[in-house]
Amino acid sequence: MAYDDEGLRGLLPAMTRLSSALSRGQLFERATAAAGTTLERPAVTILVILDAADRPLRVGEIARRMQVAGPHATRQVHGLEQRGLVERVADPDDQRARLITLTAAGEKLTGRYLRVINGWFADALAGWSDADRRDLVLLLGRMVDDLSAHLETVTGDTGDGHPVD
Repeated sequence: MAYDDEGLRGLLPAMTRLSSALSRGQLFERATAAAGTTLERPAVTILVILDAADRPLRVGEIARRMQVAGPHATRQVHGLEQRGLVERVADPDDQRARLITLTAAGEKLTGRYLRVINGWFADALAGWSDADRRDLVLLLGRMVDDLSAHLETVTGDTGDGHPVD
């Protein structure tokens, strides 16, 4: 494999700049304030994951998508449950198991938060065509999925604190 591929030469610097842009200026804090919540980043991440999944998820799946250990996700879910933002529902495939889903209040809060964030993205990409925006979302999602899967094989870690079998 060639590791000096000219087509990828600017990828890491661009990703570093993106990470810095997202971290700079307390964007998370501003977005949560604009959405009317004081939730911490991990809790909001769970709400966004559940919203994007468009179906209830097991806590283990939430942890995997967050790339954290299961107990961390469990604690966060418990806090969200106490706030009435998520609830546990029976798994139709296994009545002993429970799935996590957004409540109406959780959907409302998540919607407010995503409107703020997506509004910022829409403003920043206002000069882009709809096709370019769709391609960006598709390709960035594909890159994250492929990179995550590859890093699991390289590091031997699934991202949830458990080694790959």
